[in-house]
Amino acid sequence: MEPRATALPDDIDALKAMVFARDEQLRERDARVADLQEQLSSRAIEIEHLKLMIAKLRRMQFGRKSEKLDRQIEQLELRLEDLQADEGATDMAAPRAVPRPRREGAGRKPLPDHLEREERVHLPTDDNCPDCGGRLKPLGEDIAEQLEYVRAHFRVIRHRRPKLACACCDCIVQAAAPSRPVDRGIAGPALLAHIAVSKFAYHLPLHRQAVMYARDGVEIDPGTMGYWMGSVSQLLTPLVDAVRRYALGGYKVHGDDTPLPVLAPGNGRTKTGRLWVYVRDDRPSGSEEPAAVWFTYTSDRRGEHPQQHLANFTGVLQADAFAGYAELYRGERIQEAACMAHARRKIHDLHAVRPNAVTEEALRRIGALYRIEEQIRGKPPDERRRMRQAQAVPLLDDMKRWFDATLATLSAKSDTTKAIRYALNRWPALVYYCTDGRAEIDNLIAERALRGVALGRRNFLFVGSDSGGERAAAMYSLIGSARLNGLDPEAYLAYVLERIADHPANRVEDLLPWNVAPALPSSARVEPIR
Repeated sequence: MEPRATALPDDIDALKAMVFARDEQLRERDARVADLQEQLSSRAIEIEHLKLMIAKLRRMQFGRKSEKLDRQIEQLELRLEDLQADEGATDMAAPRAVPRPRREGAGRKPLPDHLEREERVHLPTDDNCPDCGGRLKPLGEDIAEQLEYVRAHFRVIRHRRPKLACACCDCIVQAAAPSRPVDRGIAGPALLAHIAVSKFAYHLPLHRQAVMYARDGVEIDPGTMGYWMGSVSQLLTPLVDAVRRYALGGYKVHGDDTPLPVLAPGNGRTKTGRLWVYVRDDRPSGSEEPAAVWFTYTSDRRGEHPQQHLANFTGVLQADAFAGYAELYRGERIQEAACMAHARRKIHDLHAVRPNAVTEEALRRIGALYRIEEQIRGKPPDERRRMRQAQAVPLLDDMKRWFDATLATLSAKSDTTKAIRYALNRWPALVYYCTDGRAEIDNLIAERALRGVALGRRNFLFVGSDSGGERAAAMYSLIGSARLNGLDPEAYLAYVLERIADHPANRVEDLLPWNVAPALPSSARVEPIR
């Protein structure tokens, strides 16, 4: 309240004292107001940040809530599957001279009579006795049945091996028994491929598959299927190694990783393992070289893992901002190429919650860069580089100036500032693609390879052990590489499993998807993933 004029003293010194006291009060009030404004601004930023985080978490939330008992059963079943697969892998890795336990011996139920039978007769290659040249005559035969899967129905294949005796001497001749993917196992290659693809591509745990097969009148114990999967993964190890060598043998590789929940032994809880993916795919730059993807599993996300994976790689690594890659970029062996999609996603997450002029303008500018990429997709590297230099570089230079100017108008603590700084801090790697026609604007090639894993987590929730994670990575490598090359993974695996046991180890590359493709029927062709 302002003092009345009549209440003011007539003494000059008293008036001066009142003025000084009033000025001090005003200064204290201004300081208090400034402090309150700063607090309000800080709280507003924190509120906006919390709103953003809540909205993001709500978008990430998915799935139904399981009953506790159901979850415990799922844990035990998955853990059991991996233990049984470990047993199968161990048996397959043992030397041939070491006797292996018979998993399907006495007491096994006979294969149902209602199943279709196909007989294959294996005769000796020569009609004459190998000892004396005399004529061979029938003596008897050995019959072994093998359960096979032929696209939505079961079939029993009877392998008949007649015994022929020489009419002139005591020599008995019989064709050798055909090799099987699993020693003494009744499962044929197509059935094993179907189980593997159902588990690793369509994410159906083995105990659920057992229920489905029982509806067809065929009872297969989930433990037996687990043993088969372990044996198959061990059998396919050389082929997975060949995929790894090829995927990391090109000029450019796309790398990424994703969490993989793993059941921790002993306490029934899960820990977080890591599934790493490395993709070789130069088709967007006009290359006719086949594409391939290699997955590998580790029990944690330490930076030493990608450093080991890429120890012998030389070229361009297109990846996100994971600190574990930093050591790889020291020196001249590996060139860093960042991902524009990651930078865009950070801005888009803000725009989805609360659109504003800054985020809208940033997305518009990034969209203009992607429209250029649409025009040059599939073009040769030189043409891509030329168009990027002419069209994208001016847009990027202008975008960087706009980012710098926009930061001056934003609070240092705001989420928009953090999103812009993410792009600026990685700017040289983010714009590298403009100088290299073989590089891409983003790392979506690797992210697409991980989509199947993300979908699988919703079904199986976790794997049963670290060894289960390694098996999943191996199967993802073969299934993913088949899809990249336009092959039905089930048809491809069936072809490979029918031959790999007898295939020369030094020619395992013959069984890579692009080498197998000409031998497969047209029905095995699917739309390749791009």
